[in-house]
Amino acid sequence: MLVGLIGPLSLALTACETRSSNELTNRLVVAQASDATSLDPQGANDVHSALVNTQIFETLVIKDDNSQILPGLAERWELLDDGLTYEFYLRENVYFHNGEEFTATDVEFTFLRALDSPHVAHILGQVDPNGIKVINDYKIQIATLEPNAPFLQHLAHSSAAIMNRTAVTESGEQVGQNPVGTGPFQFEYWLDGEYVQLKRYEKYYGEKPAYKELMIKVITDNTNRTLALKTGEVDITFNLPTSDVNMVEKNEHLRLFRLANFITHHIGFNLTKEPFNNVLVRQAINYAVNASQIIEDVLNGVGEVATSPISSNVWGARADLAGYEFNLEKAKKLMLEAGYENGFSASILTANTGISPDIVFNVVNQLSKIGIEINIRQLEWGSFIESISGNDHEMYMMGWSCVTGDADYGLYSLFHSSQGPKAGNRTFFADDRVDELLDLARSTININERLEAYYEVQEIIVEEAPWLYLVTGETLVGARANVRGFRINPGGHHKFASVYFQ
Repeated sequence: MLVGLIGPLSLALTACETRSSNELTNRLVVAQASDATSLDPQGANDVHSALVNTQIFETLVIKDDNSQILPGLAERWELLDDGLTYEFYLRENVYFHNGEEFTATDVEFTFLRALDSPHVAHILGQVDPNGIKVINDYKIQIATLEPNAPFLQHLAHSSAAIMNRTAVTESGEQVGQNPVGTGPFQFEYWLDGEYVQLKRYEKYYGEKPAYKELMIKVITDNTNRTLALKTGEVDITFNLPTSDVNMVEKNEHLRLFRLANFITHHIGFNLTKEPFNNVLVRQAINYAVNASQIIEDVLNGVGEVATSPISSNVWGARADLAGYEFNLEKAKKLMLEAGYENGFSASILTANTGISPDIVFNVVNQLSKIGIEINIRQLEWGSFIESISGNDHEMYMMGWSCVTGDADYGLYSLFHSSQGPKAGNRTFFADDRVDELLDLARSTININERLEAYYEVQEIIVEEAPWLYLVTGETLVGARANVRGFRINPGGHHKFASVYFQ
């Protein structure tokens, strides 16, 4: 399906030998492992969609490299005396890509719409629908239902991007294929499964990109994605295989970017299905898998063993948890206690790109030693996300990025009983004490109380083992040597407007 205006066929055939010197400085070509699932910021919450949406849309506030909140579409803001209401003063002379001026009514429309989305309600669901008040075109008040400590961090998430009311209304159900934002890049067209073509927005209020076109390509095969970087077909490639790190580092025509990120790679269990409703089985699986071996044999030494649901560089992470050390005999003993001394059979879903398939194959081999036979189903990214958004799966493999850098995002949507699989709770985990603590941590502004709550939550979740805790990751990005100005975002929402060629 070709979405939007059909461009020249040559754009789909971009290669090193077909890119003139003019194209090399006027077009940035980026590769990722999977296609976006939707270009509606409120219609999807996956990293591949966010990579595109972040270029097109903007949020009221943004975060710098140190996770500090900075002005975005809102120039300034203040929390009123009630402790619930934020008053935002918006930028003037900002225009959407359809030519309409950005005003407070677009902000009101965006947040009311977000409350109805199962994909992002966990991010913006704390907004009081009756507490949104447009003061004038450039001032708006947004209240939360109760005091909410991570609210500003959530407003910096790509799913809080401000949308144009007219464009959304006119697009109807096709809004996910016709994005209209205020960002530095404007949507041109989307060749499903191949690439998204963007162009520089000439009326952008901020500093404009140094180049005119941005193409975000889909190259699912790891080898081909790296090859495209080596030949110059692409300028930046994400999801760089760990096996290619040394090659990129040693190639004078390439550059390597790497940074510890906010991702925890895990295998989730559906707690509503046998035998995964038995905590002893879940604990046995954790003891049976040697995560250090995965890091060495599969990831070439990249990453660290996960001992908690959230990465150690996320605010609120509990670093002193021991997790599950590899202990095959203990795993077998727990299987015996659970009544599964002869093992069992189950299936696991995984995306067919990135590091997930390799990790899954390794895990399956390790689990066979305690009699567990796993059938692997590999799916294209969009189909994978759709499949784990229901209740048919038994196990699934994925990485969850705590995008905001705050423990709330890495715990609430994944483990609060009010959250469903579209929000992130794909294990259907439910614990009254965890709910109580997560609600407390959201509603108090006392940092020590928040930390104590998150520490106890992580202790409970590790003990209950709704996940097989595997690896906290690093973002590995390869680029051509002439690429400058790129910075890794640890939450995965990378931006390209500052990139230039040298």
